[in-house]
Amino acid sequence: MFEATHLMLIASSILYAVSICALITRRNIIQVAIALEILIDAANMNFIAFSNMGLLIDPVAHAIVITSIVIGGCVETAILALAVYVYKHYRTLDVRELHRLRW
Repeated sequence: MFEATHLMLIASSILYAVSICALITRRNIIQVAIALEILIDAANMNFIAFSNMGLLIDPVAHAIVITSIVIGGCVETAILALAVYVYKHYRTLDVRELHRLRW
């Protein structure tokens, strides 16, 4: 049957596919931010799955994942702060309507 590593890789692939599809099709900034967070979580799951492939568990991969979680949280905070700012000034969160933000 499948090992836990294979199941994690399958789940990671599904998360990648869902997040890429959401990034392409969604127009709301908040939905795009959620899709980006799902993409980061899929990458983290991939790191953990590949660190468990050998006989020993690699602690460096776990440290990278923890760092990635912190950086992902900071990125999400910045995106949501930008979304609040955009909504205050333009009264929309639609990415297509925000072409006025170009330099």
